[in-house]
Amino acid sequence: MKRRSFIKGAATVAAASAINPLSAQQTTVSNKDLYELREYHFSGGGGARQLKSYIENAVIPLMNKSGIKVGAFGEYSLEEPPTIYILFVYPNYQAFFEMQAEMQVNKTYIEAAESYLKSDPANPVFTRYETYLMEAFDGIPQLKVPEKSRGLFEWRTYESYNEDAGKRKIEMFNKEELPLFEKVGLHPVFFGKILAGKQMPALSYLLWFNDMEERTTNWGKFGSSPEWNTMRSKPEYANTVSRVNKKFLVPLNYSQI
Repeated sequence: MKRRSFIKGAATVAAASAINPLSAQQTTVSNKDLYELREYHFSGGGGARQLKSYIENAVIPLMNKSGIKVGAFGEYSLEEPPTIYILFVYPNYQAFFEMQAEMQVNKTYIEAAESYLKSDPANPVFTRYETYLMEAFDGIPQLKVPEKSRGLFEWRTYESYNEDAGKRKIEMFNKEELPLFEKVGLHPVFFGKILAGKQMPALSYLLWFNDMEERTTNWGKFGSSPEWNTMRSKPEYANTVSRVNKKFLVPLNYSQI
């Protein structure tokens, strides 16, 4: 009888893993954030205003109830039509999947999102959005909320030529680089391994500064530091990054980050 119970329990776990292969990882990643960063593109400024209303009045109230923070950013160049970046900070994988399901049935959210969900197909809110799904680094497992004085964000993506190179770059950050970032004033918001996105394999991170002057000064401190020049010459970190992409962002007035 005990053997039958054991077999039945094992079958249940196997079935759950088949439905959601990430479920088997919950015990090891439950203390790390999962980040989703969306890049929205528009044909005109009106769409950005509609997105703001949707995020502010429908998404944020729903997600905050589950402990999910929402960041909103525009581009430093302030070009028109704008590009808007929305960051969702999930406390774990489970919260991500649960929220996708909740948005299908929550009546309060659906009512608040009606104008967005039922927008005119001839005049859509956005032309398209790209999304990046990221798992927080071990060295910075939860998002660090910036100070209110933040006026500039720098979003960097490091592409690697293969998975091993990307793994070694993440190890470099976790073991040596992250403490140096803090020391010289490269203020981290998050660091994440990209699980899904158009640039793979890659990692991504977000820094905050008071302004561009502080950003330039502190990157200069980093580049001239003896710690950086020592670690960059180590053979285990050689050829880990094949391309660096960076964008400068500013917080929008409805951002929680």
